[in-house]
Amino acid sequence: MTAPVPGWLTDLATDPDRHPLPPWMRPLDGRGRAAAVLLLFGESAAGPDILLIQRSARGRNHAGQPAFPGGGIDPEDGGPVGAALREAEEETGLEPDGVRVVGTLPELYLGRSDNRVTPVLGWWHTPCAVHAASPDEVESVARVPIAELVDPENRLRLRFPGGHAGPAFRVRGMLVWGFTAGILDIVLTATGFARPWDGSQVEDLPPEVIRLARR
Repeated sequence: MTAPVPGWLTDLATDPDRHPLPPWMRPLDGRGRAAAVLLLFGESAAGPDILLIQRSARGRNHAGQPAFPGGGIDPEDGGPVGAALREAEEETGLEPDGVRVVGTLPELYLGRSDNRVTPVLGWWHTPCAVHAASPDEVESVARVPIAELVDPENRLRLRFPGGHAGPAFRVRGMLVWGFTAGILDIVLTATGFARPWDGSQVEDLPPEVIRLARR
């Protein structure tokens, strides 16, 4: 028996514009390569969860960073949905037939890699085993429970070298920050899962993370 799409995810897909994007996530007109990421939600014994990957430290862009599966849109993908599913299959071994695409979120801009990114919302109605299927690109794969992401003990803000501070999460041995954490922060609020947390807790981005990010 497959799991039905939950109402909170349907509502997010139906009205994705009701939560404004921070300025640093807004796309710049005509700039960047078209790309897509898959925000894949599922249900496990721990409740609702989302699929995250840890990028390889050997990668060219966003080395060592937690992320959503995804990448550039190729002509044969037919658009963001095809690209998100293809990349997720290549990176994690995901079986696309087990995913129902519910909708997309507004396009976002990722300055570090100069990508215009469309987040694709997916519901994992028939989960399969996943793993780091492309070791040169992906170090590990994890289904992270929403309950862990919204736990106030796992939330903080990180200060970047330029002085800007953004949301971050410590979950499953990963420090989730930057673009991925920004999307998670918006989505958790929009779906009603977010819990109050101490936003005054600000830490500097660890030096080893900065070193990988600047490669």
